[in-house]
Amino acid sequence: MSDTAAKTTEDRPELKRVMGPGLLLLFVVGDILGTGVYALTGKVAGEVGGAVWLPFLCAFIVAMLTATSYLELVTKYPKAGGAAVYTHKAFGIHFLTFLLTFAVMCSGLTSASSASKAFAANFFSAVKIDPDRGSVLMITALAFMALIALVNLRGVGESVKANVVLTLVELSGLLIVIAIGAWALSNGDGDTARLTEFNTPDGESPFGAVTAATALAFFAMVGFEDSVNMAEETKDPVKIFPKIMLIGLTITGVIYVLVAISAVALVSPEELNKGATPLLKVVQAGAPDFPLQIFAWITMFAVANSALINMLMASRLLYGMSHEKVLPGPLGRILHKRRTPWVAILFTTLLAFLLIGYADLTALGGTTALLLLCVFAIVNVAVLVLRRDKVEHKHFRAPTALPILGCILCVYLASPLSGRASDDYKIAGWLMVIGVGLWAITWLLNKYVFKRKSDFDPSHLDSSGPVN
Repeated sequence: MSDTAAKTTEDRPELKRVMGPGLLLLFVVGDILGTGVYALTGKVAGEVGGAVWLPFLCAFIVAMLTATSYLELVTKYPKAGGAAVYTHKAFGIHFLTFLLTFAVMCSGLTSASSASKAFAANFFSAVKIDPDRGSVLMITALAFMALIALVNLRGVGESVKANVVLTLVELSGLLIVIAIGAWALSNGDGDTARLTEFNTPDGESPFGAVTAATALAFFAMVGFEDSVNMAEETKDPVKIFPKIMLIGLTITGVIYVLVAISAVALVSPEELNKGATPLLKVVQAGAPDFPLQIFAWITMFAVANSALINMLMASRLLYGMSHEKVLPGPLGRILHKRRTPWVAILFTTLLAFLLIGYADLTALGGTTALLLLCVFAIVNVAVLVLRRDKVEHKHFRAPTALPILGCILCVYLASPLSGRASDDYKIAGWLMVIGVGLWAITWLLNKYVFKRKSDFDPSHLDSSGPVN
């Protein structure tokens, strides 16, 4: 990083510290809750069978290990957040920083695309219409993504208070599922014997089924890393961040396991795996008199929020990389009246259209998890490398074994050894090829046409990661 860039970062105005433990906890929980558990519980059940709670538990453990690395970094560098910043501090390799930043952007696109598919499925449940063809769902998902683009072009002012409201809505839907499950089981309904059943394909071991399902279920745990970007707006982040992030992760982990138990006890894994509305089936089976339209609207609200936030993040990252001169200049153009990056918004929306048309919900969720597992593996290494960089203030320090174990597990879950579907690699590979192609074009133009050198500083970007 150049001296000028460092000085700019140090001299920027300090943000108002408005977040105490309560608001930070809601922010952490709200970023994790979302499309993953609402839409993919059935797909996870399809991978492992009745023991669907186990992959969510394993995903929680991997996320917790990586969270300790983020906690060491955010308390060590409370003014600079995000995987790209930490990677750049640790390795100083501009191309690696770009690859990681573009991977984070792509994970936002795949997450938003999966949310669009889930939105379409729940929309027809809410309006009591049964589409007779998959093309109707496809058109609805594309139309929803187009609407997100229009909202994005107009400009959205986000606030912590809005996040609180959205979190409570998302949380209410999951608590309804847990309550219905507890009530039904207490009345002798449901089948708890399924909880220990492994319905694995021929030739696959239960261990292989669990790791394959965990590789997908990890999508439900992403979002915790995004809270590090609130460090400058948190009161005494060095003191309260470790406790609050770990509590927030634990709360969501417990909720996911309880939701999974309720789901598979009331609905068979085979039935859960049909369609993109598994939790709606659970509510219908456990409480037939419950107004299903209300739950469908809650689910739509949750996944719509995820889609909007992720598309906002993706377009702003693309815009920022253009201004850092590592992507083509036109991606940095803005609407003068709205001050929104219209070219970046249109480009990311086009990519989202292609993803919605090409990939199914399982592949989109799996690709999101794959991209972020690669990012998390690098962060787990970066935290160890940065221990040579001493700071004067006290900060959280993760036991050395945890980042090492976190890195190993992230690499394993991202590798074919985990049983990850090949479609995940195809989608992630094509997205990264697009990124590297754009980078190469920009590099050639900078070197031979504009005669300038790019000095990519990720601290100038909005490095928010995806929410699920």
